[in-house]
Amino acid sequence: QVQFVESGGGLVQPGGSLRLSCAVSGSSVSTLFMGWYLQAPGQEREGVAAITSSSITSSGITSYADSAKGRFTISRDNAKNTVYLQMNSLKLEGAAVYYCRAVSVTSWGEGTQVTVTS
Repeated sequence: QVQFVESGGGLVQPGGSLRLSCAVSGSSVSTLFMGWYLQAPGQEREGVAAITSSSITSSGITSYADSAKGRFTISRDNAKNTVYLQMNSLKLEGAAVYYCRAVSVTSWGEGTQVTVTS
């Protein structure tokens, strides 16, 4: 059974940075099409970033929501079987619970909390 465990959330000021980690077990991350998602208080979950498997290119092809483009970077470390989300220039509206999973999965883990406050 494939599992995804998010970590790295915390408290940051506007304009600050965090790197979230998604540890994958039960499958090789290089074979998975992975995504990061966020859910802000009182709102529906939405996609933030995605990265393809290594079938097209070894580093993966990435895509981003408009709100994340230019500030967030998704990447994969095959040796550590981990996917990352580097978040720079965080905004107040970026405060949310962040989740990761393969796009083929239909369930969610517990996520990791990101709090942005001055």
